Amino acid sequence: MIIPKADKLSNNQLQEIESIVGEFDCTILEIQGHNQCVYAILGDETHAVMFKRIAGLPYIRKVDAIESPYKLMDRRSALSNHQVRIGHVNVGEGRPFIIGGPCTIDPNSPQLFIETAHALKEAGVDALRGGVWKPRTNPYSYQGDNKAIDIILKAREETGLPIDIEVMDSAQLKIALDSNVDILQVGTRNALNYSLLKEIGETSAGTNSSILLKRGRHVASPDEFIAAAEYLVAAGNPNVMLCPRGTTPPLEGYRNHPDESISPLLKNRTWAPVVVDPSHSVGHAEYVLASSLAAIAYGADGLCIESHIEPSKGIGDDPKQAITPREMKELILSCTQIWKYRYLPKD
Repeated sequence: MIIPKADKLSNNQLQEIESIVGEFDCTILEIQGHNQCVYAILGDETHAVMFKRIAGLPYIRKVDAIESPYKLMDRRSALSNHQVRIGHVNVGEGRPFIIGGPCTIDPNSPQLFIETAHALKEAGVDALRGGVWKPRTNPYSYQGDNKAIDIILKAREETGLPIDIEVMDSAQLKIALDSNVDILQVGTRNALNYSLLKEIGETSAGTNSSILLKRGRHVASPDEFIAAAEYLVAAGNPNVMLCPRGTTPPLEGYRNHPDESISPLLKNRTWAPVVVDPSHSVGHAEYVLASSLAAIAYGADGLCIESHIEPSKGIGDDPKQAITPREMKELILSCTQIWKYRYLPKD
């Protein structure tokens, strides 16, 4: 990992470094952060001579070799001080970052989503979520509608809040990026779809789109989860958030097995913000507050919560697990009160 003295290498400087690493059958990947570009050496990084030649260049501040299965996501990497910025907010800076909105946008009742968006802004959320396209277990269930993206875009225009949309394939990704979607959500079913992860990382590199990577229901360990995020960053987009959302087998009474307790493990191993989804973890509105408080206490930087102005009129999961904007306001207040007591990793 190469860190220049300036914010970014000039074209001539980059060409000089590419020439050096090319002699050792390596290549360079430029990763654009908000404040600093870093440069990853891809290939066999054991060449001591290569490292010395690069470190000796007058415009290089530091060259690091990271002994880790995820060289970019590791807390010790050159991205250790990287901040994920969405809208005007750095995720996890000073208070919980809150994403809220319906599970599914109903194209037949667009005003319900618009009213929910305005109510959630009043409640204090930082970004709006809304399902435009839906991965469904049953092929005959509602799968979403391209028209729904116009509804969430209208909500963004009226409220000024960033928006979070799940994408599942190349066509949806193109629509989302053409619409300048602020947060590209990768759902649990695609958490280990490495081809899609690489495509999302590559096509969103250099844009204002961040990525919310949900933990797969069958992911075995925090390391495997972080390694999935490595695909996104290694493809060029460092603006990644990790989202625990419950695993299988489910805990009786809950939708899944709540996994907010892995937050300290993630924060000890990686710099990426952790944004927990309590709605899918527990699957019932009455348990969302308790799960949210636990997530923040465990060190989460934010929450992604399903909320609807009239949950009973929602579609998808909203009738059983969405909380109201009024409940969201109370939840945000409660989570903010325990923010200062949350777990933080030791340096």
